[in-house]
Parts: sequence; C-alpha cells; structure tokens
Amino acid sequence: MALARSLLSITIYASSVVATAKNTTFYNPILPGFHPDPSCIFVRDWNNTFFCASSSFNAFPGIPLHASQDLQHWQLIGHVLNRQEQLPRLAETNRSTSGIWAPTLRFHDNTFWLVTTLVDDDRPQADHSRWDNIIFKGKDPYNSSSWSNAIHFNFTGYDTEPFWDVDGTTYITGAHAWQTGPYIQLAKANLETGELGEWLIIWNGTGGMAPEGPHIYRKDGWYYLLAAEGGTGLGHMVTMARSRTIQGPYESNPENPVLTNTNTNNLFQTVGHADLFQDGNNNWWGVALSTRSGPEYINYPMGRETVLTAVVWHPNEFPVWTPISGVFTGWALPPSNTVTRSDGPIVNTPDNLNFSKLTTLPLHLTHWRYPHPDYYTLSPLERPDSLRLIPSYLNLTALNGNYAGTQHGPDGQTFIGRRQTDTLFTFSIDLSFTPTAYNEESGVSAFLTQNHHLTMGVALLPASESTTCLPGINNSASAVHPETLIPQVRFQAVSHVSTPRTIVAPLPDAWKGRDLTMDIRAVNVSHYAFSIGPTGHRSQLKTVVTASNDAVSWGFTGVILGVFATSNGAKEKTPAYVTGWRYWGEGQFRD
Repeated sequence: MALARSLLSITIYASSVVATAKNTTFYNPILPGFHPDPSCIFVRDWNNTFFCASSSFNAFPGIPLHASQDLQHWQLIGHVLNRQEQLPRLAETNRSTSGIWAPTLRFHDNTFWLVTTLVDDDRPQADHSRWDNIIFKGKDPYNSSSWSNAIHFNFTGYDTEPFWDVDGTTYITGAHAWQTGPYIQLAKANLETGELGEWLIIWNGTGGMAPEGPHIYRKDGWYYLLAAEGGTGLGHMVTMARSRTIQGPYESNPENPVLTNTNTNNLFQTVGHADLFQDGNNNWWGVALSTRSGPEYINYPMGRETVLTAVVWHPNEFPVWTPISGVFTGWALPPSNTVTRSDGPIVNTPDNLNFSKLTTLPLHLTHWRYPHPDYYTLSPLERPDSLRLIPSYLNLTALNGNYAGTQHGPDGQTFIGRRQTDTLFTFSIDLSFTPTAYNEESGVSAFLTQNHHLTMGVALLPASESTTCLPGINNSASAVHPETLIPQVRFQAVSHVSTPRTIVAPLPDAWKGRDLTMDIRAVNVSHYAFSIGPTGHRSQLKTVVTASNDAVSWGFTGVILGVFATSNGAKEKTPAYVTGWRYWGEGQFRD
C-alpha cells in the first residue's frame, strides 16, 4: 500500500507541475533495443546537445554514444570502445554476462569522461581481477579516435562514476553487492593516472539487493546520491539519499523508491539504473533502463532499453519523477531537431545496405567481442556487391558446439549484426554460400548471448541427419546414401529458458548454387518466423519454423539480428557472401 500511495502521489504531483508548461509528447523507449544502463548529459558548449552512453557487455564496438538536441530523435555518433588496443582484455572475458557494465558519461574542463567496469564473471566475486575498473577520456565525441586507451584503477566492485566537487576535488563512487556489502563507496581520485585515496562506505541503500549505478549530484548545498536496488528484474527500483557533506552520512529519502514499476501491470518493467540531467532551460530529466516485458516477464527479446521521463526538483527537496510509460508529456523542447555531424543512423532508421558503395562498415553493426579483421571484407574482387565472411573455428556458442562453452578464440566468432529495435520487424539478407566440408555453415541468427540464440543456416551434413523437408517440397535426400554429405537447412536453438527442437531439411535441388534469401520476422510480440527461399522470388520463401522468443529473453543484453559463418571446429574456410541486407520496423508496442 505504501508503494501504491507513493506512486500515486508522484503521478499527481509531477503531472500537475509539468502540465503548467507548454508540453511536448515523448515516446518510450528513446533508445529501443539493447541499450541498458543509460548515462546522459547535456552539454551547452557542444551546440546544446544531449549525449547518452549505454552498456555493451561483450558487443564490439562497445559503449555506444547517441546524441540528440530534442530528446526525441537520437543519432548514433560513435563508440567509446572502438579499438582493441584501448582494452585488449575484452577479448578474454568469459561468460555471456561479462564485458562492459554501466558506463557513466560526464563532461568536465572541456573533456568528456567515461568511467566503467569490465567484468569477468568467470572469476569469484571477491577476486579483484573480476572487476577491471577503467577510465576513458575524449575531446570530441563525434571522433571515435579521440577516445583514449583505458586508464585502470583499483576497485573491487562495479558501476563506477566520476564526480568533481566545488573545491576542485575529484572523486569516484562505486557499488558492491555481496557478503561484505551491500554498499556504495567513495574515494578521491586522479582520473589521469587512476590513483585513488582511501575507499569510504557512504551509504548502504534501503535494504534492497544488489545496489548499482551510484551517481552524486550537488544541488542547493546538498549532495544527492542516486542508486538502483532490487536486482535488474521485476524488483528493480531507483532510490535516493542526501547529505550535507560528500562523505556522508547520507539520509534516505522517506519516499523511496523514487522510481519503479514494481507491482504494476505496466508493459514497462524492471525500471532502474537511472541518471539525472538538465536541459538548456534548467528543466530536469531522468533516464533509466526498462524491459517491455509486462509483469509476466517472459517475452522481452529487446532486453533492457533506455527510457526517459520528466522530473520536478524543487529547492532543498528530493526530485519527483514521473512514472515510466510508453507515452508521456514532458518539458517543452524543439519538436524536431537532429544531429548531423555523424554518419551514424537515427534510431529506428531501416537498413537497406549496398555493400558495393560502402567503404567502412556502418556504425550500428556489431560483433561479439573483437572480430578478426581479415574475416570481413567489403566489396571483394570476386564479388564486389557483397560483404565477404570467412568462417570462424568457433560457432556462435563457442567450444565447437558444446552448450557449456561461452569462451573466446584467437580468431573470434564470425558474426555481424544489428540490434532489434522494433517489436515487429523483418530482417532479411541475401546469402551466397556453398559449403565444401562437413558442418561448414552460414546463415542468420537472433543472437542474445553465446548461451542464448536462435539460428538458421545452410550446412553440409549427412543425409541421415534430415528430420523433415521444407514445406511443399519433396525430400530430395530420400534417394541419397545416408552418409552422403548434402547441403541442408538447419534451425537450432541454444537457451536455458526454452529450447525449440532442431530442424534439418535438405536444400531443394533447384536452390543449390543460387543465392538464398533468409528472413527473421517478428510475427507477434512473442514469436519469430525463420524463412528461406531463392533470392528474387519472395513468393517462394518457406517458413522453416515459428519459434518463441522466450529463448532469447533473458539476462543483461538484447537481441542482435545478424549473419554468421563457422566451420564448427574444422579447419576449412569456405567464404560466405552477403549481398542484400535489409531491416525494417513494422510496429512498436508501448502499452
């Protein structure tokens, strides 16, 4: 009841105050798809622009940066982690929950600073080597090369952030969540060298599990401490405390939590890990992560996304947040303004890539850990209209198909994709691939992590492995010796949530040696359809399977739709060629 009363009072109070101004209608999520743990700032000196960073885990390029001048149209302008030399260890972190956690983006002394944690979840909680806390700095967010190599500092914890006090002292905060905690800590810091003073415990939270994402703001002579608690699930919530001195003690807001959708029927759930910032008119805004899972928390393949809300912050009081919803009214901003200093796409821009005209891969395309540079070639001489992929030894699961494998390899995993950013969509590629050795494979994947993905590929397999035939097509393998290797269409699922059955069907004789179109389509909020057919003849596409997306609704990331090529542990390297690459959104569910 206390939570319900708190949410009701917040709704009435915030809505009444915001409504007194000329309003703007906003739509959540502002960064749809795999964009968790947002950290956002407004920089007047950079053409009155808002910048947001988000977590990337094992995806590379890492730590995407988006920019906007109206909080409505967001453009991908680059990635903080864009070169292997910046942070070589990303190639080695094991487990699918490892990688870059919770960056904090700030602007100070004409420099952009980003502090974050590289996590190796294969190591014990108390092992310092599990938590590699790092600092990046850059002068120009539109120029990826301006970001420095990682500066490391010693902290056995996660979700670190920088803070500059009014006396010029620099601090770093961070969080813990095990037997010696939970708590938020603070230390003096030299961001240029990573040298730290003594760590002090400044707050233990409100009793919720797994405190995360601490941020300090100085306002009206108070130090306000923002954090999230409750774990990144249905119990996720944003809490606040404040103190007259930065070292504390911090007193909890009696109205905590200040933001949560726990115990509601809202589509937007798991709301937490927030940040606060002001616009050019000194109005306050908040961002947080959220999943569009509803309270059922079963089907949410886009994972944790970035949502926005209006905040009222009166002098000497705690801020009041408008609860998260799909459509809300906020402070007035320009109705349509876009950043144009980057070649990156505006969020929700469809894909229609022509590889013969590209000189570099588009900014929004991503790999899993560092890619082998020789395995991706734009417009090769033998097929200039394509992207050539060289198969990796490892498949998408790694360890040569072993489900338990979540490891890396020296040549990476040949996979390139783009985030799912729409509830309903179609992702389509045209593929030229003629496997020449046993189990060579290339195709498409709805990829969440190495332990959670749905794939459909063409592989060279024994005829005996056929489980069915494509709809409306006779089994051309019926007259073939069972051990004869033939090209087959194979659908596979890897997940500990649910595992649809494997389907293997012979490739029709009329399709052999031809380019094939492969589609992944969201037919509704809970299912994908995987289809294949000869390129140029969409009427001949055959749906191989319709599979629930609960298999890829889990954990910290979100689905990446892409194409892969693997030898599945063999030495052969038959190239695959991707010609058409298309993605278009067909519907965005917000309620």
